[in-house]
Amino acid sequence: MHPLTRDTRPHAPKSVDPKLIGTQPIALAAAALLVLVVGIAAIALWRAYGGSAPEPDRMAAARQLQARTAQASEQLVEKTKGLEATQQESIDQLQMVQDQLQTMRRLLAAQQADSKRLSDQVATLTEAVNSLRQSFASAPSAEPTESVVRNGAVRTRAHASRSAHRHRRNRA
Repeated sequence: MHPLTRDTRPHAPKSVDPKLIGTQPIALAAAALLVLVVGIAAIALWRAYGGSAPEPDRMAAARQLQARTAQASEQLVEKTKGLEATQQESIDQLQMVQDQLQTMRRLLAAQQADSKRLSDQVATLTEAVNSLRQSFASAPSAEPTESVVRNGAVRTRAHASRSAHRHRRNRA
């Protein structure tokens, strides 16, 4: 039989010769098997004599992690309670300060009302004093003349009594 197409591949063997397969792949497979057996044996020896089994280590690590987590949770709970107490104290103090501020505002308002009332009273008294001054200023000037005349009469009498007293001394 003639092939319809021609094989144009440059180094393609037409058939495989059983002599060419040889011992090389068998040796390679034997070496890989030997490496695997030695590796497995090394791991078994390491676990048996040198190292510990990973399961107990994992369990111990998990227990330690759980213990640390529980301890951290307890600390967080304690700190949260402390923060709540501190926050409540702050709220109480703030409420006290607000009450004091409200009291001070009331006192200030009462004091301002008193100041206004006193200011109004002073204004009323000032008006009364001014009206009294005006009434004295508009009063007739006859009163001061009478007092001057009366003072003059008192002076004259005093002068006369002194003179009489001197005359008696001189006579005696």
